[in-house]
Amino acid sequence: MQSVSSPQPLAEKELREKARELHLEYVDLSSLKLDKEIGQMIPEAMARRSRMVCIGKLDKKITLAMADPNDIFAIDDVRLRTHLDVIPVLADPDAVEKAIPVVYGDQTSIQEAVKEAMDAADAVEFLKESDEDEKEVIIDTPIIKMVNQIIYKAAEKRVSDIHIEPSEKEILVRYRIDGVLHEIMSAPKNLLPAMVSRIKIMSSLKIDEKRIPQDGRIHMLIKELNRDLDIRVATLPTLFGESVVMRLLDRQSMKVDLNTLGLEEKMLANWKELTAHPYGFILVTGPTGSGKSTTIYATLNILNSPEVKIVTIEDPIEYSLKGINQVQVNPKVGLTFATGLRAFLRQDPDIMMVGEIRDKETATIAIESALTGHLVLSTLHTNTAVGAITRLLDMGIEPFLISATLLGVLAQRLVRVICQNCKSPLENPPEALLNLLKERGFKDYRLFKGKGCQVCAETGFKGRVGICELYIPTPQAKSLISKGSSEDILEKKAFEDGLATLYEDGLKKVAQGITTYEELCRVTSKA
Repeated sequence: MQSVSSPQPLAEKELREKARELHLEYVDLSSLKLDKEIGQMIPEAMARRSRMVCIGKLDKKITLAMADPNDIFAIDDVRLRTHLDVIPVLADPDAVEKAIPVVYGDQTSIQEAVKEAMDAADAVEFLKESDEDEKEVIIDTPIIKMVNQIIYKAAEKRVSDIHIEPSEKEILVRYRIDGVLHEIMSAPKNLLPAMVSRIKIMSSLKIDEKRIPQDGRIHMLIKELNRDLDIRVATLPTLFGESVVMRLLDRQSMKVDLNTLGLEEKMLANWKELTAHPYGFILVTGPTGSGKSTTIYATLNILNSPEVKIVTIEDPIEYSLKGINQVQVNPKVGLTFATGLRAFLRQDPDIMMVGEIRDKETATIAIESALTGHLVLSTLHTNTAVGAITRLLDMGIEPFLISATLLGVLAQRLVRVICQNCKSPLENPPEALLNLLKERGFKDYRLFKGKGCQVCAETGFKGRVGICELYIPTPQAKSLISKGSSEDILEKKAFEDGLATLYEDGLKKVAQGITTYEELCRVTSKA
């Protein structure tokens, strides 16, 4: 007896017919067991925006269940992000909408807050004109919830920066994790005024001032995560509205161990010997976000003892250090790096830390303090260790003062560490890389890569470590400095004296299987 199957719903019949016309496969998402690890290979914001969900991965191909498989822009975006080939399949749009919360779990809390804000947007008057100079801002609860969720999720994921960026039709929210930006969500453009106003209220900024950049701070205690955050807020007027960047700083005591920052054994020993001097001038250099402050704080933790008085002047105070007198710069009342340093000299300190050398006045006072028997540590924005000397000379510092006080310069960058959860040996490494390692004398090298997993958000990396170059000028080098020699001459002498560059230190970490060569090239701009 022939069995009779129950008739399919008309909608599914239409979808199957459409799939045949497009020469694609139709997938019934309701009958599939979705794998969250595979699904989260693409960001939730991208999945929601293009109504698609990743349902499979085989070798170098992934399968996307899409409401519109003809969306070639979405397919290209996924291909560029994942570096994998894309196989699109057709799925019921309603089923895709239901599948996304299943795949992304609690990440949907932000999106739910966005939806609430969208529903309430028409009923909320975000900015109400008044007769006074000030304007009254009415922020509805959904907006407050949405901003709180964005910050909470960032704190939960150990994000360093939150970027809220307006475009012509939407708002893009991105998190910087391990130095790389990741798209988290998008929201309708009409929510921007309320979002920015809420953040301005939290950071005590002028709500009605939208023409110039503003800087503020938020102090937030997140009990669920046991995190006491100091959030630096910076607004910037752009073509499509105000952009906001929030930097998350943990106010709890710094517990970074200098031994774990990435300095190789000999360099670490030299750095510790350098910072043990009773007086002199020491610099840590690198671009923004290269870990300079972390290195300084970790060093101060080692130097800190009941017999030593340490004072710091910072902008901002990123971490609270027990037993150390920390001062926050406040230009509005005349407390600058220079005025703070002058006051320090009357506090009888042994060690002084200046958050950043920004001008000639600050540099002069710091160097004069080193001459009068103080150990002074500071940071400077230069690309190389030797370049710090050129930078000081450009500021107008006398060459003989630099040569008399400078103990050493540590230049550094941060490279991402291969995820330990999905770390695997690199198969068929490029011949050029193998030749390079052999030329540099690496014999027992171990090359690895991260396949990508849920732990590392499919990036293949988790955490960062420093690559460094430590320049300790020899007496001959100091003689060249005192003569005001050019950077080329100083670098040539440094290499003769055995200076190992950032790139060379990074190659060691590639050979040790800590990071990848591609990551090293990304950070050092070497190809």
